[in-house]
Amino acid sequence: MSIRPFRDIIRKKTRKIKVGKVEVGGGAPISVQSMTNTLTTNVKDTVKQINQLEEAGADIVRVSCPDQESSLSLKNIIANVDVPLVADIHFHHKRAIEAAANGASCLRINPGNIGSKNRILDVVQAAKDNNCSIRIGVNAGSLDKTLLEKYKEPCPEALVESALYNVKLFEDNNFFNFKLSVKSSDIFLAIKSYEMLSDKCKYPLHLGITEAGGLITGSIKSSIGMGYLLMKGIGDTIRVSLSADPVEEIKAGYEILKSLNLRSRGVKIISCPSCARQAFPVIETVKILEEKLSHIKTPITLSIIGCVVNGPGEAAQTDIGITGGGQNSNMLYLKGVQTEKLGNKDIISKVVELVEKKAEESKIKNNDTSKKS
Repeated sequence: MSIRPFRDIIRKKTRKIKVGKVEVGGGAPISVQSMTNTLTTNVKDTVKQINQLEEAGADIVRVSCPDQESSLSLKNIIANVDVPLVADIHFHHKRAIEAAANGASCLRINPGNIGSKNRILDVVQAAKDNNCSIRIGVNAGSLDKTLLEKYKEPCPEALVESALYNVKLFEDNNFFNFKLSVKSSDIFLAIKSYEMLSDKCKYPLHLGITEAGGLITGSIKSSIGMGYLLMKGIGDTIRVSLSADPVEEIKAGYEILKSLNLRSRGVKIISCPSCARQAFPVIETVKILEEKLSHIKTPITLSIIGCVVNGPGEAAQTDIGITGGGQNSNMLYLKGVQTEKLGNKDIISKVVELVEKKAEESKIKNNDTSKKS
């Protein structure tokens, strides 16, 4: 048992698959995904965006393949990126076959519009032939017509039935390299669907609240829906769906996982909302620090608290802490220990210096450890 069992999340054991070089399920780290919004046929712009997503921390990136030219473009795109790519397929099963042949690491198919059983089995065969995984991506907005007729509206039972029908198809054809999703823009529908599916199968689950909205609204909806499921141990890979720059999806995804201690990447800032007690401009300071420290990948905790009410307590729990003090005299803490006093104008430069130093020390230590092993 851990020191703080109230923080423990016991993840459900699922089957491990691979999306290119990335392991999904079976206790592997929860991977963070996003999707490009460039024209896939524009190889230059698509490669540029994929590289931006990878720099932000994306483990897997999905690209749309709405036509033959797009699925054939994958070969040139893949040659210029390192992150595994998922080909997003709707309506035309031949696009999936082409994408698999052109190097896609995974195929996302939608049971509601991919077509007949024979078409699905053709896609399965293409995945087998090209060592490619598949995501069975059920969506409340595009359910099969027979299920809508049966259930009258999208409901958890309908989404799960759609997923399990395809699971049986795959299993009957000796294909097990797949993951599942049952997405909805309705948080309640999504949560219940994922809970039911998690109870009924052991395959890895891709979590998402689809069409969640803009940056703020979508991040909040996704945090509630996916956060609830993740705390119950459900979920092996996530995508935060935002009407915003795809890089923001990666940032939001990591913040969700960092908040639950499920992944660690970059600087985790604990900061107060500020009030009349603040001894320095907290909001402005945090905003500048977020920008100046966005390049840091090493997990580091930082507390920025404007006064002594909670400042010392928060600083005791973080790597680096700033607590506001009177008369332009703020206290710097390192690992909870008071170190020196800083004037307001020195806070940002000092914090950036210390964070970058700690990140560099950690990098050197990790390199030394790797050489020894």
